[in-house]
Amino acid sequence: MFNECMSGLDIKEDGIYVDCTLGGGGHTEGILKSLTAGRVFACDLDNDAINNAIVKLKKYEDKITYFHSDYKNLVYSLRNIGINSVDGILIDLGVSSYQLDCSERGFSYSIDAKLDMRMNKDSDFSAYNVVNEYSQDLLTEIFFKYGEERYARKIASAIVELRRLKPISTTLELSQLIIKTYPRNFNGGHPAKRCFQAIRIEVNGELDGLENAIFSLVGLLKSGGRMVTIAFHSLEDRIIKTAFKALESECLCDKSLPQCVCGKKREITILTKKPLTAGSMELAINNRAASAKLRIIEKL
Repeated sequence: MFNECMSGLDIKEDGIYVDCTLGGGGHTEGILKSLTAGRVFACDLDNDAINNAIVKLKKYEDKITYFHSDYKNLVYSLRNIGINSVDGILIDLGVSSYQLDCSERGFSYSIDAKLDMRMNKDSDFSAYNVVNEYSQDLLTEIFFKYGEERYARKIASAIVELRRLKPISTTLELSQLIIKTYPRNFNGGHPAKRCFQAIRIEVNGELDGLENAIFSLVGLLKSGGRMVTIAFHSLEDRIIKTAFKALESECLCDKSLPQCVCGKKREITILTKKPLTAGSMELAINNRAASAKLRIIEKL
C-alpha cells in the first residue's frame, strides 16, 4: 500500500520522518525521494534489512539514520540523540516479504527450513524453543490467542506426542503435522497459517507493548504530524484501533460520574474512520496485501 502510505504521511520536503519497520526499504525510499532538506530515521530488528537498505539507499545516505532496534524503544533512542519531535511516523507491522521468501529464516510453512522465525538474528530464542519446549497447555494458549486457531488443543497435543519421539526441527515437519490434524475436506487456506503466525508473534513479542509504543510515538509527533500504521491481522489492528480511540477521546472517566476528573485531552484526529485496504490493482501483483489494514491519524 505504498501510495496510500505516502499520501497518508503528507510528506514535507524538509520534514523529519520515522520508518519504524524498515523491511525492504520501499516505504523509506519513497519518503526519501520526497525530501530536500529533511531526514529519515529507519529502524528494524533485522540486521539483514538494515544492511540491504544501506546498499539500496546509498544515494540517500546523507538523509538517513539507521537503528538496529525494536521500534518500541525508538522514542528513547531518538530523544537520546536530540530528536524530540518529528513530522511523520510509519509503522508497517508483521513479517516482511524478504523474511518470508528467505528460506533459511524459517518463517514460511511452505518452504523447508530450520524452525527459526527470529526477526532479530541476535536473539537466542527461536521457533524451535517454542515448539519443543512449551507445555501442551501453553502451546494451546498461544495458538488460540495469537493465531485464533480452532484446532489449537488438537495441534498442541500432536506436537507433544511427536516430540516425545524426536525434536521437531524443520518448518515442513511442523507444517505437515498440522495438516494431519485438520479435516481432510478443509478448504479455508493452508492449515498451518494460523499456528505459524502464532509462533512468530510469540518468538518476536510482536504484540507486547504495542499499545504503549503507539502512545509514546504519538507523543513524538509535531502538531499536524501524521502517523500511518499497517496491520496484517486482527490482533494488531484491534490494539491500534483501541489506542487511537483512546488518544482521540476527550475524557476517559466513567460515564456515571457527574464531571470529568481525569483531565484527559484529545490528542489526535483519526483520518480513517474505517481502515484502508489494498485495491484490486495491487492485489493482482501482491496478494500478501489482502489482509492489510491501513490507518492514519493526525496530531492536534
